[in-house]
Amino acid sequence: MTEGSTPVKAKKRPRELAVVNQSGCTGCEVCIEFCPVDCILTVPGPDYDMHKKLVEIDLDVCIGCKLCVKYCPWETIEMIPSGEALQIAAAWTQRSVLPNAEWIRTSGAEVVEEGPLPLPGSKVH
Repeated sequence: MTEGSTPVKAKKRPRELAVVNQSGCTGCEVCIEFCPVDCILTVPGPDYDMHKKLVEIDLDVCIGCKLCVKYCPWETIEMIPSGEALQIAAAWTQRSVLPNAEWIRTSGAEVVEEGPLPLPGSKVH
């Protein structure tokens, strides 16, 4: 640290992070309404239908407030200990719009950068 510079405080990760199990998500977006930090994103659903969306949670932004869990009518969001959340999220994520997130890059989830998703089971080219 140089003289006169302000120390950068590292962001402390919450004890638990919210993780959505996309296999149970209906895309109703109720959780989005209650998220105080806007960390819940919509993801195109697997059937190309713009009205059939999924949601995912940006774990780098999540503060662990539990509001999405409380208000999810389908009980498809769970609070997971931070140390396990990235691995669980990778297993539960079917579609993602977070191409730069480390847990997405190593998970094999299909990343949606633009346009429709490939059909489930097909390879991204």
